[in-house]
Amino acid sequence: MKPVLDLEREYGVVLEGGGAKGAYQIGVWKALREAGVKIKGISGTSVGAINGALMCMGDLKKAEHIWENISYSKIMDVDDTLMKEFFDGILTLRETVNLFFQKVKEGGMDITPLKKLIEDSIDVNEISHSPVEFYLKTFSLDEMKELDVDVRQLDPALIPDMLLASAYIFPVFKNEKLHGKTYMDGGIIDNVPLDCLVKREYKDILLIRIFGIGRYKPVKIPDGTTVTTIEPRVDLGNIIDFDSEKSKRNMVIGYFDGLRAVYGLGGRIYYLDEQEEETDYLMYLASLRNEKESLRKFIEKELPKIASELRLTDWDYRELCLSVLEATAKLCRVPKYRVYTVKDLLREIKKRVETLENTESFPDFAQRVINVTVSSNL
Repeated sequence: MKPVLDLEREYGVVLEGGGAKGAYQIGVWKALREAGVKIKGISGTSVGAINGALMCMGDLKKAEHIWENISYSKIMDVDDTLMKEFFDGILTLRETVNLFFQKVKEGGMDITPLKKLIEDSIDVNEISHSPVEFYLKTFSLDEMKELDVDVRQLDPALIPDMLLASAYIFPVFKNEKLHGKTYMDGGIIDNVPLDCLVKREYKDILLIRIFGIGRYKPVKIPDGTTVTTIEPRVDLGNIIDFDSEKSKRNMVIGYFDGLRAVYGLGGRIYYLDEQEEETDYLMYLASLRNEKESLRKFIEKELPKIASELRLTDWDYRELCLSVLEATAKLCRVPKYRVYTVKDLLREIKKRVETLENTESFPDFAQRVINVTVSSNL
């Protein structure tokens, strides 16, 4: 695959806050690293700041290990079984109310375990001497203002406290003073710290969204500055659902979304390495018509109907063709997290159809794809 990102350039990376959704960012980082994307600097809020510290250290394996083995009790002083039952919908309404009422009475969830995780995982000397610039956002309750912190310029002993300060999710987590001061999650004022890098004149920026709870402060992008957004197209879950299996899933999603950004992969559902021209898509669509249908009528009448069924607007033949193939692949339960060429996807559809008992309930367009694919020499 040929990158669409210029690998000769150095990039700034913006990491949004979003608690347990943060595993996604590590998956994206893995894709960027494998592709050879050079990272000049990082800005992060909340979990984005903690992940940013790991990125600043350059320790991908440690980051993956943390998220692959995450649990509720490694972040909060809670019972893992009880929390899992809550998120799985097993607890009764009374049990759920009692659980959270008790935590509210205690001033929020105790995050001493998160403090320990940060202290055990973050090498402050590596951050202080890293060639990668690193900034975080938090909010000072004492001064009632946003703080834009250059982490490498801090006294190394203060770095763990400032990472924790950026992650005090209000009102979920119990807020305690850090080195005599009181802070709140940076997301209250800026959950997407894009301005940290823009005002420092970064020209190439990768913005990794996870859609956490918090404010997205509008930022004016100067001429000559390019911001590439990498974001999930599926729900990453709850911000405090620190379940290891969900984190592993989110890392996989992040990895493939990272590949999409680096290599310009097509598709809305799948990840497609396109090698076709516009005429190739039209020819494939034309092959879906029945023998008795005229080509003109099929193109002018049937294709717009299919596009409408797929809820496409302002479509071209490429978009329509890929949407038809993706929708059919999804119906045939083709695995999602893999990079396919169009021919690969068709082969997988053909393979999966053989295991399905009934495709008669599928939409007409999907049955057309299946009929053509099954009779082909793919």
